[in-house]
Amino acid sequence: MTTFVLVPGMWLGASAWRDVVSRLTSLGHSAYPLDLNLEPGTDLDAHVAELIAVLEKNDLRDVVLVGHSYGGMVVSTAAGQVADRIGRVVYVDSGPLPEGMSQFDTTSPEEQEQTRASVVDGLVPVPEHLKEEGRPHPFASVTQGVHYTPEYANLPQTLVTCGFPADQVRGMIASGHPYFALLQGADVVESLGDHWPMFSRPTELADLLAALPSGRPSQR
Repeated sequence: MTTFVLVPGMWLGASAWRDVVSRLTSLGHSAYPLDLNLEPGTDLDAHVAELIAVLEKNDLRDVVLVGHSYGGMVVSTAAGQVADRIGRVVYVDSGPLPEGMSQFDTTSPEEQEQTRASVVDGLVPVPEHLKEEGRPHPFASVTQGVHYTPEYANLPQTLVTCGFPADQVRGMIASGHPYFALLQGADVVESLGDHWPMFSRPTELADLLAALPSGRPSQR
């Protein structure tokens, strides 16, 4: 059986994964959903440290490390630092951005201006569609860039794509698109629909995670 560590995207906590965790555990797997610190001023490095602390405190090994959206920045930076504990890195509608790029850098100048204007006391307000689940997110975490160690390059990867067909994503990987350039050789699987499959299709997402190969990736 597999040990999954699940890192949420912006505004979300461990509860966002509850239905995915329920399904994974019913299949006999272990799952650790993270509640990241969302206090003002918390940056990406702090979230990475939280993730690593969970792995070390529980002595977790051969972990499938899953990051959704912003959570992809956390797992990208953490995975190489503790590569001996990681069996596979999984991006759910996310990806390993180029060295030094932040989540904020992926948005247009107009969106960046709107986000800056919305920040209150160092926090990005929760969007309306996540009001029931979300909490304001620290702006500092989304403006800090990702960093990699050499060990990261040797880790098997999977991209679960929700917004684009798998064949289109494979083409973007092959062409060296900056958002996908570090996914050369990764598995690419589809869960087409909205950006939050842990809410809209948790059983499908859990089953995809449970079916991931444990060895070297091979596209399908």
